[in-house]
Amino acid sequence: MSISPLSEVYRKFRIHYYRDVFHRIKEREQSLSTVEIYCVEIIAALNGPTINEFANYIDISSSNATYKVNSLIQKGYVEKIQSTTDKREFILKVTDKFYKYWNLNEKYLDIVEDRIKECVTPEEYETFNLVLKKISDNLMPEVELPEDR
Repeated sequence: MSISPLSEVYRKFRIHYYRDVFHRIKEREQSLSTVEIYCVEIIAALNGPTINEFANYIDISSSNATYKVNSLIQKGYVEKIQSTTDKREFILKVTDKFYKYWNLNEKYLDIVEDRIKECVTPEEYETFNLVLKKISDNLMPEVELPEDR
């Protein structure tokens, strides 16, 4: 069965990411569980959600989300910052500890991007990025990322 180039690229990124996750867990047994890894990465991707926004996004109860967030706060990967517009709300932010600890996945993206630049013309690279932008903006409405806070 033949798969599309997009599926193949996505599968390769995913499998590389999972291998990195398990490698990092093995190296730091006492650090984060797999579920905690995904939670902190979702918080980072959501770019400063509230606990309710985080809970709603991953479709869990607020109390379950609070439990997960408190564990990440205790371990130093997430912090709660009081909202400037509503003092009852707290925004979740990942810490520098998270960025230092999880920078490996982004480095792989940088490596692949550098390889792309080396094997295509500047015009092809620009076209490639335009196609990716169209895919992100127009063809993936189920994955809406919030703007920077």
